Amino acid sequence: MTGGHDSSLFAIEKGKGMVAYRLYATSILVSTCLIWWYRATHIPSIGEKGRWLWIGISLAEIFTGLYWIVTQFPRLNPIYRHAFPDRLSQRYSDKQLPGVDVFVCTADPTSEPPSMVISTVLSVMAYDYPSEKLNVYLSDDAGSVLTFYALWEASEFAKVWLPLCRTYKIEPRSPAAYFSNIHSVPDTCRTKEWYYVKELYENMVIRINTVVKKGKVPEEVLANNNGFSKWNEGMTSKDHPSIVQILVDGKGYDAVEKDGIALPTLVYVAREKRPGQHHNFKAGAMNALIRVSSVISNSPIILNVDCDMYSNNSKCIREALCFLLDEEKGQNIAFVQYPQDFANLDYYDIYGNSLTVFMALDFPGVDGWGGPPYIGTGCFHRREVLCGRPYSKDYKENWAKGVARISGDTISDMEEGAKSLATCTFELDTEWGNGIGLKYGYPVEDVVTGLQIKCRGWKSAYCNPKRTAFLGLSPTTLEQCLVQYKRWGEGNLQIFLSKYNAFLVGHRKLRFGFIMCYYMYGLWPTTCFPAWYYVVIPSLCFLQGISLFPEVTSIWVLPFIYITSATYILSLAETVRFGGTIIGWWNFQRMWLIKRITSFSFATIDTVLKFLGWSEMSFSITGKVTDGNSKKRYEEGIIEFGSDSAYFVIIASVALFNLFCLVGGFGALLVNKEMERINKFFIQGFHCAILVVINLPVYEALFVRKDNGRFPFSVLVASLGLTMLVVLLPL
Repeated sequence: MTGGHDSSLFAIEKGKGMVAYRLYATSILVSTCLIWWYRATHIPSIGEKGRWLWIGISLAEIFTGLYWIVTQFPRLNPIYRHAFPDRLSQRYSDKQLPGVDVFVCTADPTSEPPSMVISTVLSVMAYDYPSEKLNVYLSDDAGSVLTFYALWEASEFAKVWLPLCRTYKIEPRSPAAYFSNIHSVPDTCRTKEWYYVKELYENMVIRINTVVKKGKVPEEVLANNNGFSKWNEGMTSKDHPSIVQILVDGKGYDAVEKDGIALPTLVYVAREKRPGQHHNFKAGAMNALIRVSSVISNSPIILNVDCDMYSNNSKCIREALCFLLDEEKGQNIAFVQYPQDFANLDYYDIYGNSLTVFMALDFPGVDGWGGPPYIGTGCFHRREVLCGRPYSKDYKENWAKGVARISGDTISDMEEGAKSLATCTFELDTEWGNGIGLKYGYPVEDVVTGLQIKCRGWKSAYCNPKRTAFLGLSPTTLEQCLVQYKRWGEGNLQIFLSKYNAFLVGHRKLRFGFIMCYYMYGLWPTTCFPAWYYVVIPSLCFLQGISLFPEVTSIWVLPFIYITSATYILSLAETVRFGGTIIGWWNFQRMWLIKRITSFSFATIDTVLKFLGWSEMSFSITGKVTDGNSKKRYEEGIIEFGSDSAYFVIIASVALFNLFCLVGGFGALLVNKEMERINKFFIQGFHCAILVVINLPVYEALFVRKDNGRFPFSVLVASLGLTMLVVLLPL
């Protein structure tokens, strides 16, 4: 471990076992080169059946090998950072700590229930941090009075929730997460006060859900609260003025807990939206929050979290500040990124949503090259950097800055001043969305924004404490999952193909290994090409008697066997090491194949269409709501196929196609009973059989299941038609 002397607020430890891993990577590289050599020296002669198919699989293997090389860069230079918050407390008193503005973004009260949103808000209001230094902003892009009502309810509940958290040192400080798992609560905490607060919370959630279901705030609430007067019948989610309301003025000391301690400032923000005015999705909302907060609190540190990503660690602000306030090693750190973890993963992770291995191994590796990318949530930023400041060696942050309250200023004055900064025309003819704030024009605005910051000379830090900092909600249906990965894939590919390609903007600014780390994400969707080749051509050739692999008795089969076995054994070992299961690992393999032939395929197509000018960028919100039956199936580990989506037609077609090829191919082998033919087609038969086994849940949903999560009949008909069409293709 380096940099751990008493004056440092954090230490850096280099990854262990790198010699062994590099030997492993070298062996895979050698085996890959042997496969390439085999393909080049065994091409069928001109006119021989299967020549072009051989060339095609050779290209697929070359691409796969080159992409594998790119993915190794994050594994070659990992570092692990350890924060020392105790030293931070010794060096800085509470009065000396910088202010922190927390941004929570929501966009749709239907897909993102207000009761969920306010639990996230309450969790960040309850941080173990001086309340006068903490300011929480909720951006409601739908401008919904229902969300405002929920936040108003939360502002009242905070007066009893925050003291309870402080008294009993509650973790997590999301009331929804905490009260849903009371079995983990010690009996010493379950006092009369505890049960009282629990009842208050449950009653509040009932009121909020009732209002959301009815779509209308009760008249008595409207009559007694002037804040609701900003809404009228003509307002919609796509047509409404800017609204800024300070529900709790923590700096004015007029809103306090029951213990007499001031609450953190709490602000509701809905930026203006008008038909015909492009609003730039989440990036536009974040930029509006940067401006609005600048006239209310203007804290030098900004934390942004998604509305479903509640705080699970009340000390994570202090941990992040260890990196940003360290005068020796932290002056060039622009942001501190925490991992993205999920609270609602089923035991066997049927949709492969867990990012645990990725976050535990790849992100420390990217950190070693210059810092992790900004992933859009769970990230602490320097405000000045988000506003476009380049890095310089003489840079020194003014941690004491903030908005100085002028005598006579009222809450109404601040709200009116802030509203003008959240209009849909404010950014016209300015650098907002280009050189200032989050970058516009990409579905993954966070990644390109982080890259832009790195090119200004800044670095970032990855913080992965023992107690997870944030926990969110992963998709609970297959369609939600595939939509999410399509958005991620499309955004990263657009960056790769744009002027913000890491090599173009980072030449002589970023290390080569760091550029390769960005390419690992940028090339994600293009892995659909070799994936499609491998799920179709070898199986079809097995059916039609065309050999694409060496005989099982040939020495050339060894590199194929070694690469397959070594990579999967390592993958399984890593999964188990970080708390996964063998079944969970197998589910991940299935999902990674499905994502490549669906999400990444559509992401690639949409990106190409966009570059040709035939489509426009869109942003799909991943739904956080599922019906009761779907939720029950998810909890039981049953995949949800109950939609006639094009995704599902592809999944069913590929599964049926490989089943037909397996039956037909092995039928031919049994009829001929020639050992030479069995040796010749063993690898292709085994490959086809693995594809069939991995698709067993698909066959079950096509032919066995009776619940609403099975494939619709229309998908079965369409997939059977496509399968017959491909199976009958002459090669």
